[in-house]
Amino acid sequence: MQHTEPADLSPESVDITQALFASAFTWVFFGVSATILVTSLYTAIQSLLGNGDVTQFTIKVVNGSVIAIALFELAMVIKTEYGLRHDSDVIVMMRRTLPRFIGTVAIALSLEGLIMVIKYSQLELAGNLYYPVAIVTSAAFLLIALGVFLKLAPSKSETQGN
Repeated sequence: MQHTEPADLSPESVDITQALFASAFTWVFFGVSATILVTSLYTAIQSLLGNGDVTQFTIKVVNGSVIAIALFELAMVIKTEYGLRHDSDVIVMMRRTLPRFIGTVAIALSLEGLIMVIKYSQLELAGNLYYPVAIVTSAAFLLIALGVFLKLAPSKSETQGN
């Protein structure tokens, strides 16, 4: 019996597989983003027609919209970085995509924290304010970590020089 080694995957098949998965994940995240946005708008219309509390439905719409934007941004990052174009330098790819995505997530966290502050102040639950403070602090640490990464990671010109 002859022993054969498993065939290595060709770079073309890896690129095609990567592009197919990137496309699939892109469309999944676009779909989830659109679904959340439509659901938020439906909730807003339903609350307005039912004479619901304006503040509560505004909070729900803003929450849903911010999540939809974060998912949309994630889909765009996947489409751009893992789609048909392939960059072999991971650091360069991360320096290009992380600031945009982390910025979107930090904005989402900050808005969530501010919305919680408004909600808790209306419900007179001042004792629970440590939750939104923790969320806003997390957003601040996320931005600090991004700044440290951008400062320490080599730029494109530094990686090409070696």
